[in-house]
Amino acid sequence: MGIKLTLLIVFFAVMVAVGLYSRKHATSVDGFVLGGRSVGPWLTAFAYGTSYFSAVVFVGYAGQFGWKYGLSSTWIGIGNALIGSLLAWVVLGRRTKVMSQHLKSKTMPDFFGERYSSKALKIAASAIVFIFLVPYTASIYNGLSRLFGMAFNIPYTYCVIAMAVFTGIYVILGGYMATAINDFIQGIIMLIGIVAVIAAVLSGQGGFLEAIRKMAELPSDVPVTLGQPGAFTSFFGPDPLNLLGVVILTSLGTWGLPQMIGKFYAIKDEKAINTGTVISTLFACVVAGGSYFLGGFGRLFDGSAIYDEGGNVVFDSIVPHMLSTLPDILIGVVVVLVLSASMSTLASLVLTSSSTLTLDFLKDNVMKNVSEKKQVRTMQVLIVFFIAVSVVIALDPPTFIAQLMGISWGALAGAFLAPFLYGLYWRGVTKAAVWASFAAGVGITVSNMFLHYIASPINAGAIAMVAGLVVVPIVSILTPKLKKEHIDEIFTCYEEKVTITKKRSLEAN
Repeated sequence: MGIKLTLLIVFFAVMVAVGLYSRKHATSVDGFVLGGRSVGPWLTAFAYGTSYFSAVVFVGYAGQFGWKYGLSSTWIGIGNALIGSLLAWVVLGRRTKVMSQHLKSKTMPDFFGERYSSKALKIAASAIVFIFLVPYTASIYNGLSRLFGMAFNIPYTYCVIAMAVFTGIYVILGGYMATAINDFIQGIIMLIGIVAVIAAVLSGQGGFLEAIRKMAELPSDVPVTLGQPGAFTSFFGPDPLNLLGVVILTSLGTWGLPQMIGKFYAIKDEKAINTGTVISTLFACVVAGGSYFLGGFGRLFDGSAIYDEGGNVVFDSIVPHMLSTLPDILIGVVVVLVLSASMSTLASLVLTSSSTLTLDFLKDNVMKNVSEKKQVRTMQVLIVFFIAVSVVIALDPPTFIAQLMGISWGALAGAFLAPFLYGLYWRGVTKAAVWASFAAGVGITVSNMFLHYIASPINAGAIAMVAGLVVVPIVSILTPKLKKEHIDEIFTCYEEKVTITKKRSLEAN
């Protein structure tokens, strides 16, 4: 217990110290929200990765999908690395940096407002962010409850409050720069922790090959496999179609999430984007690939601890049960690992929510001619508000808390992915098409919560994203275009920037 508590105390002390160190970067709106748009590639890449992978992934998703799909759940981690990280940086990184800087947009709703010349779109987008990021924020705590119960016998309430307080302190003190530096530290912990845990868990099963042999002997409970053994070690697992839905939502979904895209706004320059692409992809390979790979062995730890009173599997209990037999030092590392994943994601979410509500909704609508200092103060107050709301929800969670991440990702990415992606590359996107995408993304996700016409919220989210990618070009073709002068000015700026960059590169060579 002493070792585990010492690790926790050191961890929290470092987080607060970073917040105090970063205070000088948080005096202006640009500094508080984007770190002055001067954050280097290592900090940005780790901030992207740690915002991507939270306790929901390590504890909830790894346990749930590892149990359902066996070792083929590793494809989810591979998809996260190749689609959610590598392709996201290649396709979105450079254009987002240049275009958002030219439009002077600090948030994704701000981008929609400037890119499509519509204040109404900006306000609607900020409302969607607020509504769907708050429940996602609450779901972050869910992965911690059973893990802390296993490691410390500390009541879940104390754990949630402590995590919320320390996250709030360093975000309020240092803004984006504090979250970026802490994300880097937390990312290192996650990399070391996931490797150590996988090695320890497999060692307890007699090594990698022995664990594979045991998995291969397990009969599948998926009807299509007719109960035959070997399904959980097969290449695409017992249910490839639903596995694909998970890959799409958890990988392509990042392209439309405001807390992820915001990292490209803040990065220092285009050269840093190239470096960040490699770092972010490797980070995702280890952390996401490792988490789902570990979860894939969950059925080897079948026991009463993972079932509820009705005999149903409690997916959030699988990974903590797998880790319960580890040595104290490794359990301490795991607790800090999951805390790192959770606090980094929580910090990114509350900063995104507060900045969006302040800059895109309150400013110029409720707060007229407000100074930069007052805008920063308003964001700091709202950070406290968002954390408090998320704690209230997390302490008395609704029955579908485990599905909140899928619902939030589906609504946000379904609404934003298509108009943001097309808006970066295609001059022909119209306001009506953006409204249609907002309606489709939110409509499909929310209606499915009540009508359940799509069996899984995960698949509903994936369908919402694909629907937006289809709806936006069709509606754009059929509806009035934006003013040519406005569009030409935006895209000419980007093309000139690319030409200048290429010229400098040739001169340097």
